[in-house]
Amino acid sequence: MPSATTSQLTTCDIRVLGQRFRVAIRPGDGTRTPLLLMNGIGVGLELLRPLVDALDPAIEVIRFDAPGVGGSPTPPLPYRFPALAYLVERLLDQLGYERVDALGVSWGGALAQQFALQHPWRCRRLALVSTAMGALMVPGDPAAWVALAAPWSGSDRGALEAIAPELAPEIASGALDPALARDLAVMLRLGDPRGYLYQLLGGAGWTSLPWLPCLRQRTLIVAGDDDRLIPLVNARLMHLLAPRSHLHVFHGGHLGFVLRAAELAPVIGAFLASD
Repeated sequence: MPSATTSQLTTCDIRVLGQRFRVAIRPGDGTRTPLLLMNGIGVGLELLRPLVDALDPAIEVIRFDAPGVGGSPTPPLPYRFPALAYLVERLLDQLGYERVDALGVSWGGALAQQFALQHPWRCRRLALVSTAMGALMVPGDPAAWVALAAPWSGSDRGALEAIAPELAPEIASGALDPALARDLAVMLRLGDPRGYLYQLLGGAGWTSLPWLPCLRQRTLIVAGDDDRLIPLVNARLMHLLAPRSHLHVFHGGHLGFVLRAAELAPVIGAFLASD
């Protein structure tokens, strides 16, 4: 495991059971439980940079590209969530982490739920951001789901126009720093279409609804009140079902974890630090 005394971001490629993962690690100071981040569908680990930068520097943060995304090659066949959760556990073995806190965003929130259920001894705390229970979720606006594929248009301007206002009402309203908007457009460029399809297939039919009451971890559920992709009612249902959960609602849309990182990072940090 990289030394917590270094101040630079460490990136590396790790091979797990034939699958290569691109990994980025921001060292902490060794006093806090490391935090493992799981990203949304079709986007690389760069999208989580604003949140990582806003988190307490004492926390060591691990990010990775899912198979078929960013710097992680597309596998021959898609992985289902249980198999991918197992690969994530083996990835932690390779990196030398015994126990972590897990934070999942959107598609990565489903993976984080599976990881917490499947490997409870490896996951101390669980944070779920802008996510739901999978196939049995309350559906959002169809236009927002269509917008997910639009960044394949290839241009920053096309990507930005595609996600607003459906995925990021903050952009459409003009309540966003233009520099951050430009960065976001670049980060939302999707990669291999086959990798994106495999992520969809990996979660097809999956749901956490029957077993959410069995989760052992203290859980933070974070959701935007203007999320048109995954409506807020899903977070409220998860909060009712997960026995040790706390719900935090912020004003914003599905990409609030990026656009409101400075607001949400202290909430997440306080949850991870609490007894």
